[in-house]
Amino acid sequence: MSKFWSPLVASLEPYVAGEQPAIPDLIKLNTNENPWGPSPRVLDAIRTAATDDLRLYPDPSATRLRQTLATYHGVSPDQVFVGNGSDEVLAFLFAGLLKHDAPLLYPDITYSFYPTYSRLFDINTRIIPLSDDFRIRPEDYAGPCGAIILPNPNAPTGIGLPLADISQLASTHADQVVAIDEAYVDFGGETAIPLVATHENVIVIRTFSKSRSLAGLRIGYAIAQRPLIEALEQMKDSFNSYPLDRLAQVAAIASIEDEAWFSSHRDRLIAIREDLTAKLEARGFEVLPSQANFVFARKPGFEGKTLATALRQRAVIVRHFARPRISDFLRITIGSEAECARLIAALDAIFESAN
Repeated sequence: MSKFWSPLVASLEPYVAGEQPAIPDLIKLNTNENPWGPSPRVLDAIRTAATDDLRLYPDPSATRLRQTLATYHGVSPDQVFVGNGSDEVLAFLFAGLLKHDAPLLYPDITYSFYPTYSRLFDINTRIIPLSDDFRIRPEDYAGPCGAIILPNPNAPTGIGLPLADISQLASTHADQVVAIDEAYVDFGGETAIPLVATHENVIVIRTFSKSRSLAGLRIGYAIAQRPLIEALEQMKDSFNSYPLDRLAQVAAIASIEDEAWFSSHRDRLIAIREDLTAKLEARGFEVLPSQANFVFARKPGFEGKTLATALRQRAVIVRHFARPRISDFLRITIGSEAECARLIAALDAIFESAN
């Protein structure tokens, strides 16, 4: 800590991202990246756009991208907001729409950026415990509040919430913002975007990082009725009026336009997830039902940290959270068929050596 730091900086507990280690022949299953690169049309679009025009500022409103997203989701362009990854969109959301005198509600086991943003923006929060089987129970959110944010599917559990439950929450809290963070929804969850037409308080946040294989470009967006989107625009234009660069905008458009690539690779990943789940369960793991591009699993008789360390020694890294209730779980990103085979082989070696 430096004498030049403000009290705010000194008080923060920053979000800790998954590590990106330089380990030879690494099987990297810790950050929920897609095992395959983006659509070839994305790469072609970037090459075409990489011209002398990069000397010019990008379109600050990302007009073409917003129009493309609006058409894809069946909404109007003025109901779409874009930003540098969903984390930036979430930052504007927390500061501009979720900060009220009454508390913001979110689960105790969830995306760990939520408490980080709550501290950064000095937001009053009330943490709602998941059930004993790690599910979000809508009835637990029925009390008075200032706003609600839920990931669907939840992270790191991977468990999804039915659309009917989200609709019920949005109706119960018609005077509060209900934000649904859909970073993983493409892998089997139910999107809440249809609720936007009938619920002025619902806002849905999405990302290109997972199912679109564009984590390296940082593209996120939100969909809501116009007053909520306008609040995000007010925040953006008070912070950074040029959020998405030229290459990111053309890449995102090309990704949305290649539905065949998206559908085939999503379906392939889901099939690998189901296969990996079966293999883990056959080896005695408890695996929570996942609708994401990862599984959350624990092996009775093994501490999570010990198992993660043993995997790392075999050049396979997964995510371990040293937190109450989930310290024995591992969050395992779904890799390619070959990467998941390496994971299973490493686990078999660990269990054999333990006998």
